[in-house]
Amino acid sequence: MVRPIIRTVGRTLFHMGGWGVLTLSTLDSSPLVVPLGNDLLVLALCARYRDRMLYYVAMATLGSLIGCFATDWASRKGQKAVKKFLPGKHFNLIRKLVKERAAWTLAVASVLPPPFPFTGIVAGAAAFGYPRKKLFTVVAAGRLVRFLIEGALAVHYGRWIVKQAESPVLEHVMLVLLVISLAGSAISLYRWKHEQAAEAS
Repeated sequence: MVRPIIRTVGRTLFHMGGWGVLTLSTLDSSPLVVPLGNDLLVLALCARYRDRMLYYVAMATLGSLIGCFATDWASRKGQKAVKKFLPGKHFNLIRKLVKERAAWTLAVASVLPPPFPFTGIVAGAAAFGYPRKKLFTVVAAGRLVRFLIEGALAVHYGRWIVKQAESPVLEHVMLVLLVISLAGSAISLYRWKHEQAAEAS
């Protein structure tokens, strides 16, 4: 039951091309959890359609910025808004990183893949008042570098990537990522609703 759903979702996003990349990248940079989904899609599309690599890179970067806007908007309400989505120890670590080296931390988070907490860093920077213009400039540059690297790797190792994309191993990986995405997103929404109810009472 689950596998056909994964195949259908994967094929749909793949056939959507740039719009599929835009969708996943937006979700990935929002408070929801979509680990590596957009990266896998960028790799698959760039490997299959090498001449469109820059287009997919641009759509992934744009989607990431759109998702960051949602995270930034929610986090500008203050530190309490960020605590709704982050455990205490993560919140304290991100607060320390942002206060000491905000630009550098944002740049590194924009380039590195999970488990580096990209969305948490963006939320923390926004909550602690890092200028929005600087935040989006750093994120745009970092995400562009990240997706360009992925696109270049996909073009170079295209045949191998396409072969792996058709293997059952990837199907199992996608299943695990789907479970993580659903669980992580549910936890984030639960925390947000719980905090909202606490504030109302």
